[in-house]
Amino acid sequence: MTAPQPIRVLVADDHAVVRQGIRHVLEEDAGLQVVAEAATGGEVLERAARERPDVVLLDLTMPGATGLDIVRALREKVAEARILILSVHDDREYVLESVRAGAHGYLRKDSSPADIRQAVRAVHGGDSFFSPQVARHLAAAVQDGAPPGALEELTSRERDVLVRIARGLTNREAAGELGISVRTVEAHRDSLMRKLRIHTVAGLTRFALEHGLFGERTS
Repeated sequence: MTAPQPIRVLVADDHAVVRQGIRHVLEEDAGLQVVAEAATGGEVLERAARERPDVVLLDLTMPGATGLDIVRALREKVAEARILILSVHDDREYVLESVRAGAHGYLRKDSSPADIRQAVRAVHGGDSFFSPQVARHLAAAVQDGAPPGALEELTSRERDVLVRIARGLTNREAAGELGISVRTVEAHRDSLMRKLRIHTVAGLTRFALEHGLFGERTS
């Protein structure tokens, strides 16, 4: 029986000693392979385009571009790559903005080696992963609460709109992706907020996170 291919990881951090430490942590697992390292925003995009990694492990504070800009560019240029943030910053705004930019998970840099390896495997498998401290920040970010079973009440198009709102798209951008009018997006947005009893973008983002909607392939 052929052994499965290792998960190919790009490690992006502007400190060489941090990159070396992360490489060591990951390659303790034979199923994980570091295929490239990057120290600047430009290097991240160039090496991701060249190596086509399965997972990009990304520090938010990189020279040459903001972490959020790098996330957005990766989602556009290397759409198949899963993006896992590893940062000293765990303020809820950092976390929410990272997810809205397209990140699939978020870890603090003081996470254990086992958690880092688990997170890489989780996002590669299509799940989201947030360290406990980060998850607590998300839970405290908003006070809105959807009623039980609310997700099942949404139409497929409402779910499409929800994912795009949580990703930070404007109504016009969501309309362009979905091939519908801005007015129709606005109507779906109003319906979403009514059904979910959530009236903020932060609340919708949290709901989408908690229900694993960022991994959905929407039309």
